[in-house]
Amino acid sequence: MMNCRTIKVSLTTAVFAVLLLIMPLWGFAQSQTSPTDGIRENTPAVFALTNATIVTTPGSVISSGTLVIRDGVIEAVGANVRVPADARVFDLDGKTVYPGFIDAHARTGMQDAPVELDRGNQPWNPQLRAHLRAEQIFNTEDDGSEALRKMGFTVAASVPELGIFRGQTAALTLRDGSPTDRTIRGGIAQSVSLSRSSEFGFTYPTSNIGAIALIRQTLYDARWYHDAHTAFEQNPAGLQRPEYNAMLHSLTAAARGQMPLLIEAGSDEEVLRALRIADEFDSQLWVRGSGHEYRIADYLRTQRFSLILPLSFPDTPEVGTPEDAYNRNLAELRHWYLAPENPARLAAAGIAFSLTTDGLENPSHFLPNLRKAVEAGLPANTALAALTTQPAELLGISATHGSLTRGKAAHFVVTDGDLFHHNTRIMYVWIDGHRHIINREPHNNPAGSWELASDESLFDGRLSLKETRPGRFSGELVIGDDEISLNNIAYDDHTRRFRADFQHDDISTSGPVRLTASLRDDRLHGWAEVTGQSRINWNATRMESGERPEPRENSPMRRDLELTNLRPSMEFGREQKPEQARAILVQNATIWTQGPEGILENADLLVRDGKIAEVGHDLRAPRRAVVIDAEGRHVTPGLIDAHLHSGVDGVNEIGNAITAEVRMADVLNINNIWMYRQLAGGLTTAHVMHGSANPIGGQNVTLKMRWGALSHELPLEGAPRTVKFALGENPKRVGTGRYPDTRMGVEQIIADRFQMAKDYRARWQEWERNGSGIPPRRDLRLDALADILDGNIDIHSHSYRQDEILMLMVLAEEIGFEIKAFHHALEAFKVAPELAERGIGAVVWTDWGGFKIEAYDNTNYNARLLLEAGVPTSLHSDNSQIATRMNWEAAKMVRTGLDPETALSLVTNRTAALLGIEDRVGSLEPGKDADFVIWSGDPLSTFTIAEQTWIDGRRYFDIEEDAALRAAVDRERAELIRLILEMNND
Repeated sequence: MMNCRTIKVSLTTAVFAVLLLIMPLWGFAQSQTSPTDGIRENTPAVFALTNATIVTTPGSVISSGTLVIRDGVIEAVGANVRVPADARVFDLDGKTVYPGFIDAHARTGMQDAPVELDRGNQPWNPQLRAHLRAEQIFNTEDDGSEALRKMGFTVAASVPELGIFRGQTAALTLRDGSPTDRTIRGGIAQSVSLSRSSEFGFTYPTSNIGAIALIRQTLYDARWYHDAHTAFEQNPAGLQRPEYNAMLHSLTAAARGQMPLLIEAGSDEEVLRALRIADEFDSQLWVRGSGHEYRIADYLRTQRFSLILPLSFPDTPEVGTPEDAYNRNLAELRHWYLAPENPARLAAAGIAFSLTTDGLENPSHFLPNLRKAVEAGLPANTALAALTTQPAELLGISATHGSLTRGKAAHFVVTDGDLFHHNTRIMYVWIDGHRHIINREPHNNPAGSWELASDESLFDGRLSLKETRPGRFSGELVIGDDEISLNNIAYDDHTRRFRADFQHDDISTSGPVRLTASLRDDRLHGWAEVTGQSRINWNATRMESGERPEPRENSPMRRDLELTNLRPSMEFGREQKPEQARAILVQNATIWTQGPEGILENADLLVRDGKIAEVGHDLRAPRRAVVIDAEGRHVTPGLIDAHLHSGVDGVNEIGNAITAEVRMADVLNINNIWMYRQLAGGLTTAHVMHGSANPIGGQNVTLKMRWGALSHELPLEGAPRTVKFALGENPKRVGTGRYPDTRMGVEQIIADRFQMAKDYRARWQEWERNGSGIPPRRDLRLDALADILDGNIDIHSHSYRQDEILMLMVLAEEIGFEIKAFHHALEAFKVAPELAERGIGAVVWTDWGGFKIEAYDNTNYNARLLLEAGVPTSLHSDNSQIATRMNWEAAKMVRTGLDPETALSLVTNRTAALLGIEDRVGSLEPGKDADFVIWSGDPLSTFTIAEQTWIDGRRYFDIEEDAALRAAVDRERAELIRLILEMNND
């Protein structure tokens, strides 16, 4: 008889034996600094995986190989490797081993990130969090590692997710445990977002233009911070100590090009913005893309940056009814079809990339989407490299991760077939020698025929189970003559528990019979629960095994549509930039030169290399010239809109009353169908402006309607810089509690900021004279105001009432800046003499008025009265739709008594002069840009249409080409919709 002590020893021995059995599977790494608590874990962790197909690197495969792991490190790998005597052996016959996948941009551990950073040295703006480090704010509770492991990932680059400057990324393993044991490398890259995080409230910046301005300012601040501290440390005597700023201190490396900027892009346009930021600061650039990069692959192949691609594909557009189909635009339909091709198209362009699960609502979609990408043309080895060697190199961990070679960390994935086959399952993921079971081998299976016996023979009979697909079953129970269907059948291979329920009136009339049992060998043992009765024991003996279901056939989406690459990728997008002919001769037209020659009848226009060469009669066509017979047509300069807000991502930055640092050129977006519509109306140039929410708003951009160009190719080269001011109701009624909220306050804050700019300019002038001490900090906002004072930026001011127009003119004289033009200016006619005396222009509507109190006292004769007083005058649209018919706006002025040529000048040469671009556009004179429109008749007739619109000697719109494009759009839409309907039917 055993005594208590013997029992305790036996129990301890048994537990220890179990631990010996289990511990090698876990291979826990011992902490190197924390003390051991309790009995130390010192179990050898040696494993040999034999008879496997081993993919050591993409394209390198060992058939029937062996992989040996010791203490979390690969000890040997090859076809003829000796299995160590102390190794636990896993026979992986029929299995494939791949290097562990690496997610280059994950949110692992970033859940519930701290919003309030209310202690210690903090930045002035809550969007600035560059001093945070992913490994230091990592939250291990439900950190997302398990979901990534199921997809084959063993390492993830964890990226902080709040703010504009979000903090530094870190590479961590996806095993369980603390960041101390899991961090492979910290401080890898500085994460940046091009848009604000709403969690911090409605503070500056409130827009994409403001976000980019804050990024630029903060990077300049970080550079200054480094220089200021360096200067102080070298010779502190007599110098005021510069501030210590933890955020700028952490950002210094990235600002000086010593740490990559990892910019998260939400569109192809944002990729271009990231490239421009990196170019300005000569930064190492990593971009987490959006899936739209195929649209600009031709340009990206010329750039130096590292790309991280999500595999987030759009849902199938809803086209089930004609109404649904009508509401789907071509851009949406094209992206649905082309998104899976994005990786393949980039690979074909020679652009290397890493992959990420980021952007997926559910990480479980990653593998199916990866396989879709391979089906869509992505080479399998390229896909594997994007998951292994490429991100390992990017993150600086290739010495230990990314491939299966001796000495590297034991990170690998075991599958039951080719990774890229749709039926292949991930069976195990090993991380640092720790095995995670993802899918268990089907050791046993309840499918087949069973003879069932129960207490008191209540439901003795035959049980039939069929596996319809892996892990899913159907079945029936035959009791006597009754055939009873089983419901809710479930079997867990891990616990080997079987469950089902059925209804049988002879047993119970008040509810179903619920079965549960354990499967062991060919026996089921369990009980049944019947409402209102005691448990009924039952068991079953297998009579015949069932067949395994055939793997489901995969039906890849038909990809036989030839969708050319359009820019922009929407209706009327272009495959390439229009050709610029060496010479163009437009003959026999009525030419409105809008210059000294006036209107010429039956005249010719000669263009050479994108410039106007001659205008006159009987001009000879050069050899190989493009000759256009324009008999009966009219030719005018391209129309110009002095005030437009379309084609940009954001119009107002309202987070501060003074935002002269923001630039509309930073947020131009070529995915703008209005540009094509405006071209179709003869518009060739536009002054795209900041909104009117600020006394001093952002910098505007003058651009040409180069449809199909990249956004940075749109601005008119050499056009004067301009800035938007605003007076009246708009800047004082923003509603954010921001100063000012009166007209008086608007005047005072403008005066105050210009005084700051004068002081700022004086500090720089002093520094440039002596260069000693701490350098001044560059302030982009004050830079812009100083440039206004120096005459390098022209002021265009939103206004309505004559009193506010007079106020700003007087203030300008007091402070010493000049005003180029007042826009809207409904009451400008009341102060026309004062405007003319100062040479200040007016940009006005034809007939808008009365839509708010300050716009009540308008007159349709405003433009005529201003012209008669000698005020430089122009018309504007302030509206995307009106901008498609600026010739009609000019025509309205004829009703006020202006002659047709003068009326047209309000949208051509006079507008060009107001914008300071009259040396390039606005009239048809030799040496100017070949921007012209061929009209079907008199351009001031509402019956006239623009037949051709030319910019820089390139034909960007043609009425005949437009008809062909419309037909092409209809065909492509029909093909895509038919494909979707076929898929839905299948």
